[in-house]
Formats: sequence, structure tokens, C-alpha cells
Amino acid sequence: MNNVQLITIRSFILIIHCTLFIIHYSSAQNPKAQELYAQSIKLFGERKADEAIPYMEQAIKQDPNFTDAYLKLGQLYEFTKRYDPALAVYRNAIKLQPDSPASGSAYQSLSNTLLRLGRYGEALPYLEKYQTMFAPQSAQAKRIARQIETARFAQEAMQHPQAVEPKPLSSVLQTTPSQYFPVLTADEQTLVFTALKPEGDEDLMTATFNGETWSPPTSLASNINTPENEGTASLSADGRTIVFTACQGRKGFGSCDLYMSRKTGSDWSNPENLGPTINTRYYESQPALSADGRQLYFVSDRPGGKGRRDIWRSERNTTTGDWNEPVNLGEPVNTPFNEASPFIHPNGQSLFFASEGHVGMGGYDLFVADNGTSGWSAPTNLGYPINTSEDQASLFVSANGKRAYYSYEEQKDGVSQKSRLYTFDLPESLRERIKPVTYLKGVVTDAKTKKPLTASLEVIDLKTNQVVSRLQTDSQTGQYTAVLPSGGEYALYVSQPGYLFKSLSFDFTQKTKGDGMALTVLLEPALAGTSANETLNNLFFETGRYDLAEKSKTELDRLSAFLQANPTLKVEISGHTDDKGDAATNLALSQKRAQAVVTYLAKAGVEASRIRAVGYGKTRPLVPNTTDENRQLNRRIEWKLL
Repeated sequence: MNNVQLITIRSFILIIHCTLFIIHYSSAQNPKAQELYAQSIKLFGERKADEAIPYMEQAIKQDPNFTDAYLKLGQLYEFTKRYDPALAVYRNAIKLQPDSPASGSAYQSLSNTLLRLGRYGEALPYLEKYQTMFAPQSAQAKRIARQIETARFAQEAMQHPQAVEPKPLSSVLQTTPSQYFPVLTADEQTLVFTALKPEGDEDLMTATFNGETWSPPTSLASNINTPENEGTASLSADGRTIVFTACQGRKGFGSCDLYMSRKTGSDWSNPENLGPTINTRYYESQPALSADGRQLYFVSDRPGGKGRRDIWRSERNTTTGDWNEPVNLGEPVNTPFNEASPFIHPNGQSLFFASEGHVGMGGYDLFVADNGTSGWSAPTNLGYPINTSEDQASLFVSANGKRAYYSYEEQKDGVSQKSRLYTFDLPESLRERIKPVTYLKGVVTDAKTKKPLTASLEVIDLKTNQVVSRLQTDSQTGQYTAVLPSGGEYALYVSQPGYLFKSLSFDFTQKTKGDGMALTVLLEPALAGTSANETLNNLFFETGRYDLAEKSKTELDRLSAFLQANPTLKVEISGHTDDKGDAATNLALSQKRAQAVVTYLAKAGVEASRIRAVGYGKTRPLVPNTTDENRQLNRRIEWKLL
């Protein structure tokens, strides 16, 4: 149900099954051959494929020109996963009448099988011959042209493989017949995946990574997993929000619906249906939640799409929390064929997805498209061996753009055995185009009692003054994980009523590939006369000057809003310098910088009597002035309650 790979295989079996039942007897010259043929079809109808094969083989021996018997024998061989004998009988059928349209079905079956097995060079001449049997602009000719394009693309891709070495994630995770659709938190330490159990039930499982090994997987939650199917989940960067698919067992709107659950401490909330705006009487599945939780991508076959199953996107109303009417991504992402399993990278720009409509290596291939100012870029095939002639269902790429996780159907003699979780290092050609992000995680506590706090965090782009991400700490543990885009300057504000807000600064303008950071944030109670000094980390001055840079506005507006929300509080704004230069000059500069902040606050509406400016020069260093980094820390503006 949720696993694209299994859907495709089942569909293929169903097609063969139906084909064998709608056959029409060809004009076999030998009555005995017709009798054997009919007996074979009867046995297959009774689901006795292995017993049906000898009868069809005997029918051909009785009448070596019995074309339809060759075709049905090939299909029986395919049904029982005996691909080489199937190819042989298809070739024999073609040899009977190589130039006749009557051999079209043999050409079609032979080329389809060769493509599915990844034997592209062998398929091409048969496809090219088959194409000549139809008018150039006919639907059949166009379909064959797509297959020819697939074969040529695949040959080229295999001659220029990507430098990847997929490796099984861990045998510890293999506690069920198959595992697929892996998703992880930003720190790659929590994994959620779909597991197919022996009884055919799909459940969501989770495991944790301690830096060296994975823990044995456990059920995500008893109120999420049921005896029916749950799967294809999307996990927020902090691992505390999950959106997943359920198709039976819950009251919903259609064949498959999307549900959301949130984690507090170690407990997941009862799943909530995302409602009639997202879910319809049609198929909704395979969700992908953006890192900031504001966008939801998913797959649906609802009306208004480009083809069968398309990728749709909904924006979340930040005021009401409701999801807006979904919008079809349209071209060039969606095609008249099926798209599947979108994954929006934490950078908010790179969309990975599976498609059978874009040129690839056959079946579902994995692609990436980027969302820029002019819309979505043309999707890029991820290449071989990430893509093969088999179906590739989904891909998860780490926040830093270094690793990828996916499921791979292990094969034996051309037969799918089981789906396992794999990982590989992303090749440089793909890593170059994916803008990496980093993350900040930790705990917010009361500075005095050290108790965890429920706090709000906002990441703001200092250049645009726009909120990049907004999140809450876990109300029980105080834990948080914030995604920080690389390549810019960002302020992180941590606040909670009754406490002084904390401002942190992150400059990634010279850093493009950052690893995650851990930081415990201590919030000081907003009590007059008892609070420690807080550094305003996002105030910026030119060297030796006291003019506030434009990007300081974010910090100053935040401080102004705090003071206006707490009208009884009075504050001291203090300026500090390092030890370089004349002491008297430094003292004067620190006073002028502190006064510049006070002047801004007064103009913003804070009563002048509530704020005072003091310059301390170099007399109160935070750290010894022994390095450039330390001196930078000592050049600061602080505030404290009086």
C-alpha cells in the first residue's frame, strides 16, 4: 500500500494475470496443441502456474508455429521469475514472423522484459524494429520512443556511474521481512522507517544512533501503529512532529489519508487527521514536511493534476495553524505519469522525488529539482547506480548534504527478496548543488534552578529581518533542535514570559558546510536587580565607530518589544571594548555605542527614564584579551535589569 516498489511489482503481476485470462485462441493447425494450450490456461486460472508451464511447452512441440503459445509461455515463465527462458521463447516467436505486425506482442514482451532486467543494449534493436510497425505520430509509436529514450539514457548513465558505494545501514534494524522509507532527525541520531511484518501489516518503527551503533528498532507508539497499515512518514528536524499515511482502520476521507502526531517527552499524541483541505476522497500519501513545519508536500491523484499521481504542496497558516488549499507543483516536476515519495531537504530548496514520467532507467527513478526565484528547475536524474532498472522508491538526504538514506530491494536470480535500508555518501556532483544546512540543538533551562523550560525559538535572517524558522522546546525536557541555513548571518532568539530573552548570533557567510552544534541556553528570570548581564549578540558597528549597522535593527526591535511588554522594568545598557588602543578613547567609544542603543530604544517608544547608557571601555573583559577571537567577545553591548 505505502511501498511504491511493492505496488509496482504487484501491478505487473496483475497485468500478466489479466492478460492470460483475456487471450484469444490463435489458429493453431494442430488440435492437440490447442487442447494443451487450453489446459495450460485453465491451470493458470487455478493459480497453478508451475503446473501450467509443461502443457504450454507441449503445445509448442505439437505445433512449432503456434505464435500465441510462445507468448503465453513467456508470460508464464515471467510470472514464475524464470526470465531467461521467457526471453528465449519471445525471441522464437519473433523468428516465426520477424516483419509481421502479428509479432508485435512478442516484440513488446521481449523489450519490456529486457528493460526491466537492465539489459538495455539487447532491448534497443527490438524496440527500433517494433517502432517501425506503427505510424510515426501514433500513441504506440510515442510509447516505444519513450522506451528507446530510456534505453539510450540508461546505457549512457551506466558508462558514467556516480561514485557511490551503498552499504546496508545496520543488520540490527532487520527485524522484519522488509524495511523502507527511512527518515531521520537533523542530527541523524533518530531514525523512523516503515516495516513490513510477516503478517503483511506495515508499522512505523524507530531506532536511535549513539555515534557508533544503532539500537534495535521498536514500535514508534502504540497509539500510532495499529493492526492495519501505517507508513511513509515524514519527521520534523527535531523528531517531535510526524506526519504519516494510513489507509485502513481509521475514520478518514478517502482511500489513504495523512495524519499528524506530536511528541512531548517520550509520549506521542493521538494522531489527528489533517482534515478535508489536505485529505479528500482520493488518494493522499507519502508526506514530506519542511524543516520549519510551514510546508507539506504529498502525493495525490485528486483532480487538477498533470497526470495520475502528482506531487502537491500546502502552506500552513502561521496565525491559525490551518493548512491552506494544496497547489499542484505542475511542470516541470509533475508529468502525465506517476510521481511519488517527495522529500524536501531542510534547505527548503532541493526536492527529491521518484517518478516514472521523467527520462530514467525504467520504472521509478529518483530525481532532484530546485526551487528558485523563477520556480522549479528541470528535474535531474540522480544517475546510476543510485537508479537502476529496478524501482527506486524514496531518498532522504542529511541536513549537511553529505549522506543519503534509502531502501533497496535485494535480488536473487532476478527475484525481489526483501527491502533493506541502505546509506551512501552523496557524490560530489550532487553535493555541489545541494545547499547544506546545519543545526543547533540543546536544552533551555532556568539559569537559577536549572529546570527545563517551555520556550519559543526564532531563527531570523539578519539581512532580510525575516523569520527563517519558529519552534518550541519540549515542554517536559526543554530540548530543542533548530535548523540554521548555511551561507548567511542569523540571529537566534530564545524567549519565555517571565525571563530575559537570549540572543545568539551565527555568521555562516564564510562557512558553507557546517556540522551541528550543541548549546544549553540558560534564561535569566526577569527580576529587577537580580538578573545577570545579557549580551546583545546581534548588534553591529564599524571598527572604531558607534553608528549602528542596519542589520542591528532585528536585535533592537526585539529589545524594544521586551521593554514595552514589561513597562515596570528599568535597564542599563553597557558598552565594552577590547584592550587595543588608548584607554580613554575606548571608554568614550563604549559610552557612545551604549548611548546609540538607548537613543534607538527611546525613538521606538521606550521611556528614556527607564534606560541608561554606561560605557566601561576595556575594564570588564569577559575573557582574557589574548586572541582575536577573545577580543571579539570582549567588544560587546550588554543589558541588565536595574
